[in-house]
Amino acid sequence: MTTASQQPTPETSAASDTPDAPDTSVTFINVFEIDAENLDGFLAHWQERAALMSTKPGFLDSRLHRARSSETRFQLVNVSHWASEEEYAAAGADPEFQRRTKAAAESAQAPVVPNPGLYDVAVEFVGPAASRPAASQG
Repeated sequence: MTTASQQPTPETSAASDTPDAPDTSVTFINVFEIDAENLDGFLAHWQERAALMSTKPGFLDSRLHRARSSETRFQLVNVSHWASEEEYAAAGADPEFQRRTKAAAESAQAPVVPNPGLYDVAVEFVGPAASRPAASQG
């Protein structure tokens, strides 16, 4: 089983392995406004597009977060990490990804409003739980 501590992060990317090399990794965040009752259909198509993106050069990881309350404005929040902005842009320009994204937007039974953007870490705090080994699940 893979634990969160084993997932690649911008801090463990190849660009940051060299002490003097600048970290070129980026974080892509996309928050989705969608009615809670339409999530299941959207999730199936999102997962297909994410699986395609996960095969692209520079992809590090991705997590899609689902709101616990149906009253939350942003029902889904995607956070993914890429080795560089250039690799992220190349992956997003892939014709198959573009086709799938367009098809999903056109077939949506309910409006979905994405709010994408690239981000760099401005401030980071790591809690004591981050240094503990992951619990074994057997």
